[in-house]
Amino acid sequence: MSDTFEFIDAEYATRTTTNAATPAPSVIQMCLWLGVSRSGFYEWRDRPASATATRRGELAALVVRSFTASDGTYGYRRVHADLAAWGRPCGLELVRALMREQGLEPCQPRPWRHALTEPDQTPAAIPDLLDRDFTADAPGTKMVGDITYIPTWEGWLYLATVLDCHTKAVIGWAMDDNYRTGLIDTAITMAARNHQLTDGAIFHSDRGSNYTSAQFAATLNRLGIRQSVGRTGICYDNAMAESFFAALKNERVHRTAYPTREHARRDITRYIELRYNTTRRHSALDYRTPRRIPEKAARRVNKLNSDCPDSTGYITLTPGCQRSRSRSG
Repeated sequence: MSDTFEFIDAEYATRTTTNAATPAPSVIQMCLWLGVSRSGFYEWRDRPASATATRRGELAALVVRSFTASDGTYGYRRVHADLAAWGRPCGLELVRALMREQGLEPCQPRPWRHALTEPDQTPAAIPDLLDRDFTADAPGTKMVGDITYIPTWEGWLYLATVLDCHTKAVIGWAMDDNYRTGLIDTAITMAARNHQLTDGAIFHSDRGSNYTSAQFAATLNRLGIRQSVGRTGICYDNAMAESFFAALKNERVHRTAYPTREHARRDITRYIELRYNTTRRHSALDYRTPRRIPEKAARRVNKLNSDCPDSTGYITLTPGCQRSRSRSG
């Protein structure tokens, strides 16, 4: 019955607020035509909203807020995570229904296109140290990287990236009008310069000729990084790097026309620093943002430190820290 009343209310409001060619039928006429009572309609219209309806309306507004803030890229799972973070948790299917009611549809990825990987004709004997395990217990222990191309009106802009397997953040990148080995040298050097890497950290890539070159091997050796490569033509061996490129192109590149390479360079840098690394929720991080992972680790370290003071009163953190105070002398 409420659906009928909603139809009458909406139809009457539309007909009376627009310059319709025909005069608006009265509420009495529509109730008569639809076989409902006029008193029932007015009782429904004047009834105060229930607590459930009020909550649903508030959640709908938050759903729109989350979707708009994501620039139309969030699906219902990430919107659901936003609502939980804002202190308004609700069911996943309710979020899905609210998005459907509001007509909110996230942008969809485009079909796969040609990759840039050029296999080395005389490949070096470099092992696959990850074996598709893109998880890491701490930042700076495992990294992955790849190269993609960005269309501009001036021609292609090539992007090389380095991602941390623990935080999922892009920690190094470089862009140029070519994809020679110097491009990936710059990206991995940025990662090593700006982020603390562990001894024997691993960098994994596909088996492209740039990544298997002697020049890149020398760069990794200078930085103290072990090299790992996947098999030729098997995209799943470098799925994490491919996943970032899919997000970048779906959420920015395919929705933007870049007049120059410089326009693309600035937009992609903003996306990496202000969106992907900072506010975008990542499914592999339980829908948290990469920025939150180091913060959570720092809080855990601080808690362990507070639980494990040494005998001098200074805070130390060692593997297997015991809760008892150590004895001096």
